[in-house]
Amino acid sequence: MKTVTLIKGDGIGPEISDAVIKIINASGAVIDWDIQTAGADVIEEEGTPLPDRVIESVKRNKAALKSPVTTPIGKGFRSVNVQLRKELDLYANLRPCYNLPNVKTRYDKVDIVVVRENTEDLYAGIERQVDEDTAESIKRITRGASERIAKFAFDYAVNNNRKEVCVVTKANICKLSDGLFLESARKIASIYPQIKFREILVDNCCMQLVQNPNQFDVLLLPNLYGDIVSDLCAGLVGGLGIAQGANIGEDYAVFEPVHGSAPDIAGKDTANPTAILMSAIEMLNYIGEVEAAKKIKLALFETLNAGIKTADLGGNARCSEFTEAIIKRLNVLVK
Repeated sequence: MKTVTLIKGDGIGPEISDAVIKIINASGAVIDWDIQTAGADVIEEEGTPLPDRVIESVKRNKAALKSPVTTPIGKGFRSVNVQLRKELDLYANLRPCYNLPNVKTRYDKVDIVVVRENTEDLYAGIERQVDEDTAESIKRITRGASERIAKFAFDYAVNNNRKEVCVVTKANICKLSDGLFLESARKIASIYPQIKFREILVDNCCMQLVQNPNQFDVLLLPNLYGDIVSDLCAGLVGGLGIAQGANIGEDYAVFEPVHGSAPDIAGKDTANPTAILMSAIEMLNYIGEVEAAKKIKLALFETLNAGIKTADLGGNARCSEFTEAIIKRLNVLVK
């Protein structure tokens, strides 16, 4: 039996977490869930949105599945996601974006993998108030982190039969910071002659993604651009309701959907659990439960093909109904 940390989050987090637990249990995978709480709900009791016990749990179990946690905008505590990545050195954010069956989109056959550096850039949170009318944020890019994420992208391409890595920067303007990221990518690319390498500016990349996304394979980006472009790519294949994510380091990995906590629909049984389920599938692969991952993915795809979808995907199924439909198909596969 494998033990996995489960961070249920807030908003719709608990209900989509429960849905995924039911599906994984039906798959035959035996997981001992180490359930942890984080976010605004624990501040009053523990004085922090990310208690040390959560970090220690992930370190102990090596892998975690995390539901959305609300991040205040413009005030309040720092993002729990950002803190987790920093504390555990989860330097690679992996966002596969591809079409799912019977999910209507503007484009077919999209299959893009976004590899985003996850520990520095503006997300390092180095800010200061210069005076009453001026604030500064420091964009920090280092050679070590840039080469490390570039190597991750090229290794991923080799191991997953990908043909090309395209590095995305704004090095024509940010000549030192983005220039260093680009220089690092070029250096690592020279070690992988079997993988095509190209360079593109982030504004041009966004334009070309909405004109012809099928031209892209693996995108390699610094933190801020990666955050923005990965959501753009999610929009190409159906939106954040199906967007999976993984934060991977040398020793630990946290798998999570990339959408928000949607407190406005919490408890209404209308949330779409697909994104966290897709993330859980990758988590199962990571811990060696490959057969369970295959069966869950097949059951999910069969459910979508049957036209059973939540409202955000154009259907009328409630979260619980969608979950039970997947489990029904999974029971057939497991027998």
